[in-house]
Amino acid sequence: MDYLFDFSALLPYTDVVLEGLLGTAIYAVLSILFGLTLGAVCALTLLYGAKGWQRVVRCYVEFFRNTPSLVQLFLIYFGLPSLGVHLSPPVAGTIALSLYCGAYMTEILRAGLISLPRGLSEAGEALGLSRRQIITHVLTLPAMQNVFPALASQMVLTLIGTSLISQIGVEEIFHNGSFVESRTFRSFEIYLLICGLYFFAVSLMKIVLRLVWYRFQERR
Repeated sequence: MDYLFDFSALLPYTDVVLEGLLGTAIYAVLSILFGLTLGAVCALTLLYGAKGWQRVVRCYVEFFRNTPSLVQLFLIYFGLPSLGVHLSPPVAGTIALSLYCGAYMTEILRAGLISLPRGLSEAGEALGLSRRQIITHVLTLPAMQNVFPALASQMVLTLIGTSLISQIGVEEIFHNGSFVESRTFRSFEIYLLICGLYFFAVSLMKIVLRLVWYRFQERR
């Protein structure tokens, strides 16, 4: 093996790599928050909404769960301009990731709500609470506790999936890493570093999620 590793060639591009890592973190957080919100709304619609809206949500969930996320990204960024809708790469990337994440969050949260005993809702009704109050104050926390491991896994997958938006020019860690590779020609080193940074980011997210899980356990 004649290959000589030279990570020092990457040092002049430290700022570029760190900016990419920050971009990945921002897009991941935004996509998870939007996806979780969308998933909650869609899950409640499937359980309590009108039939028409339920059909719309089912179509959305089935489409985004059964088509490649990269194709969805290209459809939003390259396809929508044909209809007169022009989105910047960061906006298109965030929307695509959020919709993809939201489709899975919908099914996870719906499963969490379905798993709850009927007695919880009946107790809330007996106390004179409205449906909104029952969902907010009675059902939400137990449902989240029941499906939190699945939610955490989807959040991790969303973080990893941010690499896809580099394909439309969004500046995140993979995009910036590819830029560094084109300048240094140290492919193995930069992509190994990118893997290490993704591993670091995922590990940090798991620590945060584990702390949240422990907090949930304390409130049981």
